[in-house]
Amino acid sequence: MTALILALVAGAVIGLALGGLGGGGSVLAVPALIYLLGFTPAQATTASLVIVSLTSVTALVGHARDGNVAWRTGLLFAAAGIVPAMIAGALAGHLPQALLTLAFAVIAALAALRMLRPARTEPSGTVRPGKAGAAGAGLGAVTGFLGVGGGFLAVPALVSVLSLPMRRAVGTSLLVITINSLAALAARAGSGTHLDWAVIAPFTAAAILGAWDGKRLAKRLNGRTLQRLFAWVLLAVAAFMLVDALL
Repeated sequence: MTALILALVAGAVIGLALGGLGGGGSVLAVPALIYLLGFTPAQATTASLVIVSLTSVTALVGHARDGNVAWRTGLLFAAAGIVPAMIAGALAGHLPQALLTLAFAVIAALAALRMLRPARTEPSGTVRPGKAGAAGAGLGAVTGFLGVGGGFLAVPALVSVLSLPMRRAVGTSLLVITINSLAALAARAGSGTHLDWAVIAPFTAAAILGAWDGKRLAKRLNGRTLQRLFAWVLLAVAAFMLVDALL
């Protein structure tokens, strides 16, 4: 019962962040699965891909209804990350648990620092295909390796490199996250990693419901304030994981 309650609470919080911020929320899924629910890093990163895929699809539907998804741009951006996501996903299961935890802590810290920094926007109409492709490939690799959606990378890249308005960047990032997460999950299929569906199912359900509420919450609160608050929480989690990996 305790595991069920923890899964529901953690899932709801992550869904709220993902729905409200369009990215970054999924970064908390892995530490929640490891430290609250007793998953190994390999199990947590694989389970996170399941949770992120389903939650992102749900949040994507809401943003698509509002016309905030640039489908062609998102599909092209995601295409650059599919192969890196699959390669990284296949390799992740063969790495030491401590190394996965350390890598995740570093990525989470970078995500928090990125959120604390205002996004830079290129002049209107300025698109750099090479930089966009590199960003898409890097995002795919991070998703496959660590089981995170990577919205904290996708949103700034869509704004600064592809000149999308912030609201459309958030919606489009969910499309990119969904595609990359499914690609990484496909690469991990048959790896033999045990998944506790009794925990993953309620976790995912709570995250999906939270994503809907998060989208509504984002319309009422100052988005920048919400993002900064989440960034500080994420930075604290990253520091804890870094200490845990090194000691």
